[in-house]
Amino acid sequence: MGRIHAFGDDALGDLDAVGLVEALQSGAVSRAELVDAAIARAQGVNPALDGLAYEAFDQARTRAAAARSYGGYFNGVPSLLKDNVAVAGMPTMNGTDAWDPRPERGHGAFARSFLATGLAPFGKTRMSEFGFSASAEHPRLGPVRNPWNPEHTAGASSSGSAAFVAAGVVPIAHANDGGGSIRIPASCNGLVGLKPSRGRLPLDKKLRQMPLRIVANGVVTRSVRDTAAFYREIERVYRNPRLPAIGDVSGPGMQRLRIAVCTQSIARAASPEIHELTLKNAALLEELGHQVSVIDNPVPSRFIDDFLLYWSFLAFALVRGGRRTFGPTFDRGRLDNLTLGLDRNASRNLHRLPSTIARLSRVRQITSRLSQIHDVVLTPTLAEVTPRIGHLDPTLDYQQIIDRLIEWVAFTPLQNVTGEPAISLPLAESASGLPVGMMFAAPVGQEGRLLQLAYELEEARPWRRIQDRSASS
Repeated sequence: MGRIHAFGDDALGDLDAVGLVEALQSGAVSRAELVDAAIARAQGVNPALDGLAYEAFDQARTRAAAARSYGGYFNGVPSLLKDNVAVAGMPTMNGTDAWDPRPERGHGAFARSFLATGLAPFGKTRMSEFGFSASAEHPRLGPVRNPWNPEHTAGASSSGSAAFVAAGVVPIAHANDGGGSIRIPASCNGLVGLKPSRGRLPLDKKLRQMPLRIVANGVVTRSVRDTAAFYREIERVYRNPRLPAIGDVSGPGMQRLRIAVCTQSIARAASPEIHELTLKNAALLEELGHQVSVIDNPVPSRFIDDFLLYWSFLAFALVRGGRRTFGPTFDRGRLDNLTLGLDRNASRNLHRLPSTIARLSRVRQITSRLSQIHDVVLTPTLAEVTPRIGHLDPTLDYQQIIDRLIEWVAFTPLQNVTGEPAISLPLAESASGLPVGMMFAAPVGQEGRLLQLAYELEEARPWRRIQDRSASS
């Protein structure tokens, strides 16, 4: 099946977000023209990709036509928000249809900061149910498809955001990451996806109440400079004094880094194809003058069971507190097999939860020791190439889904537990022509280091663009 994208000769062109800012400032385009173009693109590709959770087209057009400025650097650049943050006037359904939608009364903490940068969302994007799966394949809402090949998943949980950025609907969209949900869809869709340090960006109230805050907000983009510009601008709105500032990262760094390469995850080794692609990128790093060494994974295998139990506890809290949280229309019978299976797993093992959280909290001691020897760690983002729709079908038996998830999503959860930043870059391509992400992790607070390295790699090995390839290739 051919690739699907919306790039064309309209106000958006093939510009990234920074390019659109420059076009707006020069008067070459207007905010209204950009929003109209983005909406038209969304309408064009959504029947095939199914990435929209909620349309706010009229509100976006009204705001874009108003004389007043949006404020902020991005000042009217069209964007989208993922369907698990509170935005005034839009419902928050978390990727499910288990209760009746109702509009939010006000913005949550993240949306307030996001909107203050000037980004102009015209809707919300789809995700897997509560973000628990790495593929959005809802039994009634249908799957979110990959624009590079719609027979394959767009990854998750930030699936709609990634699919629409890759397809050219918008240059930048909100994503968040509790076990890889920025980096996984970035890898699947050929995007830049940075999961920031814990506390770097604000969280809505429910996420702040987690006993271990594994979720981080961020964005997916098509260029390193868009990601860097977003963090520069949102830092002007929200600044965590406990973390070093990222500031304005505008190009490669001069420092040559000590980079560890690991293709053995906590759960398994990367597939032979992914292993070889990772080593090719390690060779590129050596050509660029970095000091590269291969290491074994230092994290004990117990991490897998511990993370799964904590993941299950989050499902337990949502399922058992569903009516209190989502209202009287909540119907657990409409939840998928993965959510319900995680709930059952937690209910059988709640007595183990305190010791599990304690062990997870200590994992950062391991990665902190590693960071004394290495500045950055390179792994593949995912252990296998992007699977076809159906591989993670949530109507399958729970144990089958979990086994497949652990096999595929073998590298990303570590940084959610440690709170360290990690970025997926589209530096490779599978034999079947699908994007393959490479992941770079650094110590807490070192997003700037990752962005500088990302700029360098983007220059040295520019990633493929979906619009440059034949739709039938």
